[in-house]
Amino acid sequence: MTEVAEIKPTPSFSELVAVFTRIGFLSFGGPAGQIALMHRIVVDEKRWIREDRYLHALNYCMLLPGPEAQQLATYLGWLMHGVRGGVVAGLLFVLPGLGVIVGLAAAYSMLADTSWMEAVFMGLKAAVLAIVVQALWRMARKSLKGPVSVGFAVTAFLALFVFGVAFPIVVLAAGICGYFFMRGSVGDVGEDEVIGPVRTKKA
Repeated sequence: MTEVAEIKPTPSFSELVAVFTRIGFLSFGGPAGQIALMHRIVVDEKRWIREDRYLHALNYCMLLPGPEAQQLATYLGWLMHGVRGGVVAGLLFVLPGLGVIVGLAAAYSMLADTSWMEAVFMGLKAAVLAIVVQALWRMARKSLKGPVSVGFAVTAFLALFVFGVAFPIVVLAAGICGYFFMRGSVGDVGEDEVIGPVRTKKA
């Protein structure tokens, strides 16, 4: 069975609300954890969107200014239920986390001097680190399919964290290099390394 055949029909609006409420309450770990969580739920579990469509959307959101994870959530909601889906998905992505942050900030401001609260936050830091590492590993396995894409990723990492190149410059350079590489070497690149064109699913 092909990936396109496995895609389920467009979910109801109530299903969309329920799923993005769940995502809003579970999206710990910053953008990396949030993006991986949305991928696991929307692509792997619910199968509402194809893998290649999700990765294309993520690529575009990374190029835009602002929080890419929220932009991706808003896009996914819009894709399934138009403007109201985008508005609801974007809000539900933020509001539960806002409530959690306010609660944690209040608890920390009142109880920060106690040793047990410091121990709790130390444990939270370790857990969040594990979430981020797991999320990065999961997305890398999905996105980096071959030596060419791995080479681009390693080069970008070195440029950012070793040589301190500005993020927009790295993204622009990667896009230009990818364009010329694919233009001249499509026949030499493995099938798994070429993401096919985006096709919208009819309702």
